[in-house]
Amino acid sequence: MQQNDLLNESLQELAEAVLDSYAAEETTRRIGHTALPSRGKIVEVLHELRQLLFPGYFGDKALTRESVRFHVGDLLARLGADLTEQTLHCLCTERRCPTCPEPHGCEAEAREMVKTFLAAIPDLRRKLALDAQAAYDGDPAAKSIEEIIYCYPGFYAVVVYRLAHALLKAGVPLMPRIMSEYAHSTTGTDIHPGAEVGESFFIDHATGVVIGETSRIGNHVKIYQGVTLGAKSFPKDERGRVIKGLQRHPTIEDHVTIYPNATILGGQTVIGRGVTVGGNAYITESVPPDSLVRQPEFRLEVLRKAQEKTPQAQKVS
Repeated sequence: MQQNDLLNESLQELAEAVLDSYAAEETTRRIGHTALPSRGKIVEVLHELRQLLFPGYFGDKALTRESVRFHVGDLLARLGADLTEQTLHCLCTERRCPTCPEPHGCEAEAREMVKTFLAAIPDLRRKLALDAQAAYDGDPAAKSIEEIIYCYPGFYAVVVYRLAHALLKAGVPLMPRIMSEYAHSTTGTDIHPGAEVGESFFIDHATGVVIGETSRIGNHVKIYQGVTLGAKSFPKDERGRVIKGLQRHPTIEDHVTIYPNATILGGQTVIGRGVTVGGNAYITESVPPDSLVRQPEFRLEVLRKAQEKTPQAQKVS
């Protein structure tokens, strides 16, 4: 038997084994179902939404008072069509329907969700203007609002969160999570679209921040890199499965500052108004308003480097 024949026989056996695995593991295959939404198309939609939110910053940067009306109309037309198409795919994916039983009904439902979402754009712009101002006021290195909108990864993470959260409130499944995970991959900041975040929110430096699904964050909150708002435990039902729908993540009240690498856990944990949480703090209990939380002082040692054949370094006095 020639080498090519042996290779073909081996490939046929491998193909049969892969097909058998498809039959055995149904949760990891989608055969005979409608198409999944397009991650690439949703990312394109995200870029176009940023053009709508911040005209002249992204996309066409030569807008005039006369041309901006046409620019907005063109963007809204494209976004309406693309969002409706992807929302329809998201609905069918969530419902796991082989084919849509009422295609016109589902499409009408998707259109209503998109209409609700797009109607929220003016209020989202208002909130994002407050977020940008909070970043400018809270970062002495910031030279302008323009710098924040155009450059800051923490601000971009908040932009995507607010869009994803609005989609979630409009009833759109799956797409908000696709958007938030895209922002996670590009900024290092993981904000679940289900979290509730108040106005004038600022994440400084961004990298490593995690904000869980049921977190509740008030107004004028500032968070630094490496902060985690997480769950302390996951209650389970009698079958050993995690119970969903409970508040698992903390509540952060107004005017709170959380410094780098602090960890705050638990759905019953409330950080009161005006609290400052120091770096590296580990909190699993509520903190009363107007408090300062910090780790106990640790001793810093500076040692001399070993010289020639000296076996141990000498402590600097």
